[in-house]
Amino acid sequence: MPDKNHIFVIQKHYATHLHYDFRLEMNGILKSWALPKIPPRNPGIKRLAIQTEDHDIDYANFEGIIPEGQYGAGKVEIWDKGKVSFESIKENKIVFELKGKKLKGKYVLVRMKNSKNWLFFKKKE
Repeated sequence: MPDKNHIFVIQKHYATHLHYDFRLEMNGILKSWALPKIPPRNPGIKRLAIQTEDHDIDYANFEGIIPEGQYGAGKVEIWDKGKVSFESIKENKIVFELKGKKLKGKYVLVRMKNSKNWLFFKKKE
């Protein structure tokens, strides 16, 4: 089980469409999902999370402009960042606790059947 010194970051990404890139440090990389809507801060709100390509850990600190003509062109800013500790990691379900400035508490990612689409939500305490 990963320890509590892993990080998470959410980057607000003004690309073709505004979205949020949610990244969890797992196995030395940043596992990544694109959230079309603002991440949930309260239980009862479920968000679509589309799994995207993994990123290097160094990318957790990236803020700036991705130039026109490059993949993901647009402004990127850090929306939230902090520590993550994992309760369980399974192929289709990840349960974890976030300790960020905006997101705090236990969260879940559940993969939809045979898909890159996941549901992302905050657990009721």
